[in-house]
Amino acid sequence: MKLNERSVAHYATCDSPADHTGFLRKRVERHHHHAHHHHATSYQRRWFVLKGNLLFYFEERESREPVGLVVLEGCTVELCEAAEEFAFAIRFDDAGARAYVLVADGQAAMEAWVKALSRASFDYMRLVVRELEKQLEEACKSLAACRKSPRRSSSSGRKRHLSNPALLPLQEKPAVLENGYCTWGSGGGVPTGSACPDRDGGHMKPPPLPPRRRSATGSAAGSPAPGLSPAMPESPVSPETACFSKLHSWYGQEIAALRREWQERQKRGHP
Repeated sequence: MKLNERSVAHYATCDSPADHTGFLRKRVERHHHHAHHHHATSYQRRWFVLKGNLLFYFEERESREPVGLVVLEGCTVELCEAAEEFAFAIRFDDAGARAYVLVADGQAAMEAWVKALSRASFDYMRLVVRELEKQLEEACKSLAACRKSPRRSSSSGRKRHLSNPALLPLQEKPAVLENGYCTWGSGGGVPTGSACPDRDGGHMKPPPLPPRRRSATGSAAGSPAPGLSPAMPESPVSPETACFSKLHSWYGQEIAALRREWQERQKRGHP
């Protein structure tokens, strides 16, 4: 692979964000040419910068030009046995290719470097893109299947709606019973002129009657108070007094009669 040295050096030190940085010790082997072919091993501390699939290393953190570059393609990153602790190696698939043995300062730093380097190659990115495309295709198929069957989704939504009484419309809410009768309020959802069934599900009944006030001049047998119309039914249970307005008029006549009686007493001077 041919690389433009000037362009690569500029990319190494430009302001583009790095994927990982830190100090590592790089193993260096020197060959001594004598009878026994002795190999001397040493480690150099270098500042490493990972950008994409390019691993740069510098002599110092403030250095402006890299002293080396590793292209992370066709390679594997693995832990290795070495005299130094926290060592790992970058090994290439080509036979005879050089392996880079690096040593981190600790366990956490070593694991972070191995993870970052393993994900740096285009081969890894290709696998990630392929997996994401597969997930996107499955999601599109699922969405298309949902759009083809809107009735199922709407019916299930309706069931969830009906299962929550708080979401029911006003006319669908069950009538609230008080002493076995529906409440007679404007917000109760009971139409005017209608009555609710009792607990036994029998005849339709209006709300229970409040205790009537007896007039001072009325008999103990419950004779009507003065001023009340004799044609007025004795009880509002009759169909003519089934609605609230008629009930109001029926009870209002008794109140009006009591008021007139009180006014007459005031005029006669008897409080």
